[in-house]
Amino acid sequence: MTHSVATRPAQLGWREWVALPELGLPRIKAKIDTGARTSALHAFSVRATEHGGITLLEFGVHPVQGNTDIEHWVQTTAVDQRLVTDSGGHRELRWVIRTPVRWGEREWPIEMTLTARDNMRFRMLLGRTALCAGRMTVDPARSYLGGK
Repeated sequence: MTHSVATRPAQLGWREWVALPELGLPRIKAKIDTGARTSALHAFSVRATEHGGITLLEFGVHPVQGNTDIEHWVQTTAVDQRLVTDSGGHRELRWVIRTPVRWGEREWPIEMTLTARDNMRFRMLLGRTALCAGRMTVDPARSYLGGK
């Protein structure tokens, strides 16, 4: 008789270092936010252009918290535009992109909204829909379980 062994969910801390390889960001600190449905990435100077029915976005990212001198520029395709309500109850129309996120040895596609997060502690939020439908758990007492 053989038994199938269920893969144990990965455990993340409340904050983690992740990579966004298709956006050219090898390391960015993210808050794991199960209260947020959608993930969010800090973006500034977002410009949208249409090419053959496809919306292309160009935007800047300040990947290091508290440092606006370091700028990383990204070009990618928009998948949607959505009205998002933030934790303060403010509604904002945001561009949505789809890109892989890498944490440790794991990589999976996520959707992420673009918004100005200059005044926030984290340049990125990893929301609950990005947590792989139950394949990940969050330990709110721990940090950086995926390493740096």
